[in-house]
Amino acid sequence: MPDADQLYDEAIELKESGELEAAIAKLEALLEQEPDFMLAHAGLSVFYGTSQQHEKAVEHARKVCELDPDDPFSYVALSMICQKADQKTEAEMAMQQAMEKQLAASRENNQ
Repeated sequence: MPDADQLYDEAIELKESGELEAAIAKLEALLEQEPDFMLAHAGLSVFYGTSQQHEKAVEHARKVCELDPDDPFSYVALSMICQKADQKTEAEMAMQQAMEKQLAASRENNQ
């Protein structure tokens, strides 16, 4: 049986070959096995956004931030996805969090 990384790679290949729905199904199945596999949540946030399923995209982007709360990029991605979902307040809050995380990382690196 393929491991989580292999299943993720297969989903990416499906997406790249134009099989978006199959890629989504592959990542959803992966999350049934590994519910905290961050790359699957990140992929689904993008894939659902591409297929105009914005609520699901936001849900998975939030999960990425929950799994890696110190990564500024995760909050930037959440902000962008929220903008596309017309959730402007949450988009602004996510961007603020991204800036705070970046500032904290910058301070930590300067010590």
